[in-house]
Amino acid sequence: MPFVFWYATGSPCAAATAGREPGMGTYLLGIDIGTSACRAALFYENGAVAAQVAGEYGVQYPQAGWAEQNPDEWWRAVCRTVRQAIETAGIQPAEIAGVGVDGQSWSAVAVDADGRVLCPTPIWTDTRAKDICTELKRSVPETEIFALCGNPLQPSYTLPKILWYKRYLPDIYAKAHAILQSNSFVVYRLTGVLSQDLSQGYGLHCFDMRRGCWDDAMCERLGVRRSLLPPLFASHQRVGTVGAQAARDTGLTAGTPVVAGGLDAACGTLGAGVVDPGQTQEQGGQAGGMSICIGEYAADPRLILSLHVVPDRWLLQGGTTGGGGALKWLRETICPELSFAEMDQLAQGVPAGSDGVVFLPYMAGERSPIWNPNASGVFFGLSYAKARAHLIRACMEGVAYSLRHNLETAENAGAAADTLRAMGGSANSRLWTQIKADVTGKRIQVAASDTATMLGAAMLAGIGTGVYDSFPQAAERTVSISRVHQPDHGTRDAYEEGYRTFRALYERLEPMM
Repeated sequence: MPFVFWYATGSPCAAATAGREPGMGTYLLGIDIGTSACRAALFYENGAVAAQVAGEYGVQYPQAGWAEQNPDEWWRAVCRTVRQAIETAGIQPAEIAGVGVDGQSWSAVAVDADGRVLCPTPIWTDTRAKDICTELKRSVPETEIFALCGNPLQPSYTLPKILWYKRYLPDIYAKAHAILQSNSFVVYRLTGVLSQDLSQGYGLHCFDMRRGCWDDAMCERLGVRRSLLPPLFASHQRVGTVGAQAARDTGLTAGTPVVAGGLDAACGTLGAGVVDPGQTQEQGGQAGGMSICIGEYAADPRLILSLHVVPDRWLLQGGTTGGGGALKWLRETICPELSFAEMDQLAQGVPAGSDGVVFLPYMAGERSPIWNPNASGVFFGLSYAKARAHLIRACMEGVAYSLRHNLETAENAGAAADTLRAMGGSANSRLWTQIKADVTGKRIQVAASDTATMLGAAMLAGIGTGVYDSFPQAAERTVSISRVHQPDHGTRDAYEEGYRTFRALYERLEPMM
């Protein structure tokens, strides 16, 4: 999930001067439906940013384990940010060749036959369906579910949330005409066409991950009404065009092509230039983790498997709840008067290993590789000699330890990563990126960290409308590396000790969680 403008310099709405002169059809629009904000960016064909704008919205936590948002707020943010991006770039809407939308994973947007949102949607950190998962595993063997979809049955996925509607909101379930993902909801508002892109199919355990289609028999076994699942589209496939009302709402030109789009992590992976097997994206957004591009189906129950937005590719992912969001929480609760750059400076003065302070970044339970919705965040090793600078650096290191845990799990599953392509706002922190390189022992390349996710969505629009001939060509034309971080082997001993403590802490505390 994206992390908005962390450590960014300058105005997020500033128009870029790079790129060729504007002309008809020279721009591509990428829209990102993140956890904390919608972002819209206009790109030249060479990947340079003409304008980018963010519009924030909130997350509601009505009960323990619940995390939900109002999709109508997403749409209102889309309308505001797209209009502002067009105005900031100083272009005519007709100059936009196509629109791509990416979004956070595992939503369950229930809409009626008229497209009205029936209730708030649980988001990716929501675990209200824990009991439903436990019961379902008794009636349908989890091995059979995993064999089809390549993912464990966990409450944060979309399918258990649909079953939660069925049990606890039967009127909503009965009125529902379709269940949409975050990006497909926005695509629907733009075009009036119901869709489900292939990269988001992994959230539903009735999705055949090998063949890329719904499995009607598994739908029946799991108790999901098949008619709720929209038609499937390749992520670069044109779904429709901007309708008249959407044009009035957003400022776009009616008839502008809109492609299906995809999962934010997958679009960010594309936007970081990861198109070939073995290439790996490191995610520095609200969530953390990595996505390893693979050319053959390879599932592991400790990790997350999705189809890439690139055809005939999968992503073996490590997805965590405590990425950039953990540092955002620390800032809001411990040092709200500091900027992220100032927090960076404080952490820089603390040695590798944070003088023994270790942080478990399990701030909303945890996903891969431990899959424990009850996991808790922990600071260990505090004393009167420690200052908040230690907490800041330990937070950064804890996220890096979690990344290493996922990388090691993937390597054990046969998908080793070499160089990581960093994306997301936290990649703007040279310190944090270096910590990740040191902890993992991996070289890290940083491309356009703030805009990689939106660039990936825009690249899909460019491929779907013929601006680019292929995915490799799109990556070659748009993605460039701004800096490289090599592991500092002088920190190895400190981080080996810290990582051992990190792993042992969870193992010993897990029974109490």
